Amino acid sequence: MSRPVTLFTGQWADLTLETLAKKAASWGFDGLELACWGDHFDVQQGAESQAYCDDRHALLSKYNLQLFSISNHLVGQAVCDNIDGRHQAILSPHVWGDGEPEGVRQRAAEEMKLTARAAANMGLSVVNGFTGSSIWHMLYSFPPVDPSSIDAGYADFASRWHPILDVFDEVGVKFGLEVHPTEIAFDISSAQRAIDALDGRDTFGFNYDPSHFGYQGVDYVAFIRTFRDRIYHVHMKDVWWSDKPTRAGVFGGHTNFGDTDRFWDFRSLGRGSIDFEEIIRALNEIGYNGPLSIEWEDGGMDREHGAEEACAFTNAVDFPSSYVAFDAAFSDE
Repeated sequence: MSRPVTLFTGQWADLTLETLAKKAASWGFDGLELACWGDHFDVQQGAESQAYCDDRHALLSKYNLQLFSISNHLVGQAVCDNIDGRHQAILSPHVWGDGEPEGVRQRAAEEMKLTARAAANMGLSVVNGFTGSSIWHMLYSFPPVDPSSIDAGYADFASRWHPILDVFDEVGVKFGLEVHPTEIAFDISSAQRAIDALDGRDTFGFNYDPSHFGYQGVDYVAFIRTFRDRIYHVHMKDVWWSDKPTRAGVFGGHTNFGDTDRFWDFRSLGRGSIDFEEIIRALNEIGYNGPLSIEWEDGGMDREHGAEEACAFTNAVDFPSSYVAFDAAFSDE
């Protein structure tokens, strides 16, 4: 039995949920991964009103769509970040408030706790999102960074996320960090350090997304095997990177996505450089049977064409594990 193929709604928040649900069903999707912005999912209503949760389920059921997770990347980003004017554009007015940085971080933390409660009310076991990071700006810096500053960044992450994860534990929901540049974890090494900072608590795991690893030179298949017990959700997303030097390298040269000077760019599934065959084999190896959720991004392609194509690609590339050795028929036993 193949895994369900879902569509992450974050890049479609300009459409109402009903409009998107109708389209997604026609494209062949089995379900949606609801973003906590636009009109797709309201965290406060979800945490406080079972009737609201029932209504969301009813809307999806109308189009024979399943729901496995909700995602609150935008608010999660503000929990640990060095807050500036950019955050106002991604946060709701009640989280942004007066914009005083520590107040924003505290309100974001409370909103993530509500997100866990809302997920539980929806009957879900996973919330995906970001954590933010107080030390991302120190990644490649001069003057040199004192190692104690990095230690302090992970300590800050732990102190802010332990109370949030306590609520996740209380309601029986896990948090899946999408390991990603600008987060406290952006590769295998930093992901392990984030786990260690949280004393290994298993409430914290990962929303696996290979597109953020390949162009960095991170072994995206090894990530699955390294964190085999913490892959709580999977994003299917492709990225292309050049096989030769470009004018704007890995750091992007302050160019926009789609610029021909870039060394890498997100692409529709199957049109980039990610080897999804090896990803499926690794997911089979670790026994992951959850959804394959398409996060569709490709600045050079019509998104509706791309979403339908990506759904078909994912169904084609997915296959179940074998529980019998291929040469077992030759055995005398």
